[in-house]
Amino acid sequence: MEDKKEYDLEKRTAQFAKEIISFCKSISTNQINNTMINQLIKSGTSQAANYYEANEAESKKDFVHKIDIAKKEIKETKL
Repeated sequence: MEDKKEYDLEKRTAQFAKEIISFCKSISTNQINNTMINQLIKSGTSQAANYYEANEAESKKDFVHKIDIAKKEIKETKL
């Protein structure tokens, strides 16, 4: 039997957010990188929240808008 990939994006985005937090906790902080760590936590966790919100969208237009925000946060996190 072939292995199936997990495509549950709510689960995956939440797990990604947890891993971002764990990673950021492992970094030694200082005056220089504090701001960058804080921003990484914000963008790395907000993608999950925006995806959750998209799933509760009131219209297709609202869904697309919230998914676009989540995509922007993912790109920011990648940077």
